[in-house]
Amino acid sequence: MKVSDILRLKGGTLFTATPDEPLAEAAQMMAERDLGSLVVMEHGDLVGMLTFREVIQSVVKNGGSIGRTLVRSAMDDAPLTCTMETEMDEVRRMMLDRHARYMPVMDKRMLMGVISFYDVAKAVVDSQNFENKMLKAYIRDWPGQDEPEKSA
Repeated sequence: MKVSDILRLKGGTLFTATPDEPLAEAAQMMAERDLGSLVVMEHGDLVGMLTFREVIQSVVKNGGSIGRTLVRSAMDDAPLTCTMETEMDEVRRMMLDRHARYMPVMDKRMLMGVISFYDVAKAVVDSQNFENKMLKAYIRDWPGQDEPEKSA
């Protein structure tokens, strides 16, 4: 299974922020839309990723307040990315290694979408459920043993 399979099912709605946007506005959008992340774009290029992890770290660093912090100073400016062709096993490994919950999907320099650890886990479970059903159907339809011949 590839990343393209997940994005096809998930849909393509993307939410972005700019690096010079106030962090308070970005956090408000995340809260209102129940988003775990925003892709940070500048002049059409991916320049960072903002998740609630970075927002919380910024609030703690500023003594419990966001203040006038900009997205630029809170975002991860070297986010983990993948392509549409990346295999799910590789995505899982990458996300686990970096403790990443969200990953932008790129096609060269073009943002194609964002997948979350939830999306990856759901795809794995759905795939396993399908495989399970197929195996159970195969077992249920197992050809019967030939009847023993009756002696006369």
